Amino acid sequence: MEKGNLARWLKKEGDKVKSGDVIAEIETDKATMEYEAIDDGTLAKIVVPEGTQDVAVNSVIAVLASDDEDVKAAASGAKSAPQAAPQAATKLASAPVPKSAAEKPAPAIVLSAPTASSAPSQPPKGGNRIFSSPLARRLAKEANIDLNRVRGSGPHDRVIARDIEQAKSGKGLRAPAGAPAGGATIAPAMSDVQIRSLYAEGSYELVPHDGMRRTIAQRLTASVQTIPHFYETMDCDIGRLMVAREEINAAAPKNKDGTSAYRLSVNDFVIKALALALQRVPDANVSWTEAGMLKHKHSDIGVAVALPGGLITPIVRNAESKSLSAISNEMRDLAMRARERKLKPHEYQGGTSSVSNLGMYGIKDFTAVINPPQSTILAVGAGEERVVVRNGKIEAATIMSVTLSCDHRAVDGALGAELIGAFKTLIENPVMMVV
Repeated sequence: MEKGNLARWLKKEGDKVKSGDVIAEIETDKATMEYEAIDDGTLAKIVVPEGTQDVAVNSVIAVLASDDEDVKAAASGAKSAPQAAPQAATKLASAPVPKSAAEKPAPAIVLSAPTASSAPSQPPKGGNRIFSSPLARRLAKEANIDLNRVRGSGPHDRVIARDIEQAKSGKGLRAPAGAPAGGATIAPAMSDVQIRSLYAEGSYELVPHDGMRRTIAQRLTASVQTIPHFYETMDCDIGRLMVAREEINAAAPKNKDGTSAYRLSVNDFVIKALALALQRVPDANVSWTEAGMLKHKHSDIGVAVALPGGLITPIVRNAESKSLSAISNEMRDLAMRARERKLKPHEYQGGTSSVSNLGMYGIKDFTAVINPPQSTILAVGAGEERVVVRNGKIEAATIMSVTLSCDHRAVDGALGAELIGAFKTLIENPVMMVV
């Protein structure tokens, strides 16, 4: 997190605040987070009004007066509050309460995060800092140019404005990290200016990226550039599953309002089958790290949920030990809160594998990009009637194609085949998932 939107204040100036009170809502690129006060006192001054967009991490958003402090005096000291901002907090936090407003500035409530914009504005590369002028940084941001790849022509190799202008035309660029040896180079990506120059002025509308789209772009680009993907596809006969699903849903108990206590979807079976398959093939339930392999004890399955302008992957924890009805109800709740941007970070971060299901859109088969730090993701297509041959006879069957994407550093071809084979066995025999 580098910045957030201050969506709403739940307290107003002059209100008493106790530790644990939710006083504001902060929108990140993925969710709306509640900020809880960690000190008692009075909200002396709101520095950043609600509705403010792109509030930088470590910027002061409010001033809190302690119980023995004059509220007006604390509010008047708001301008000096940034000096009290903590440098390495893990969430929105309050600076220590001063003994007297005359001695120290009032405590500032600041927006802060573990990986915040408090990092140097000159990005590190290979352990060295890339020095650049403020104008060069602004021009690079506007043109979507990575400063790490720009050769500086200023004093001490400092990147200056003319270097950015050259970079726009593809000149003066360093080879990207991990470029192939032997003199081979990778052509740099086209700059924004170059792309726009290919289209007539007025023939397009520029829609700025929001935080979610930028995060998705960064994570997926990093995934395909750093993870060696390979893919394995199998066709699964889900005829028995469809029959079992109808019977289970028909037999579901009713709530007091007459609605069914649960309604299973094909995706619920997919989640459960993948979770159990990872338990049957534990060597594939891993995450790659440079120091060693993380072998996970549980199957925490992420499920891609489409949102306006992007997607998020909430996680069903310990899915191997949950019933199909529990998975169904949990996924319904997670998906609803995901679309409302109300998920908390622990509900969509981590996981040991994921499911991406486009069957409801009629997609027959596709490949999905692995969500780091996971090592696999299962892409699920539509169940459809196809002609099959059984015992020399041509028959119709309901077939669903699934494709497993694997991180070749952690999961080899044969191991991936074991995993998708275990999934096929389970999904084709749903009774094995309930015993």
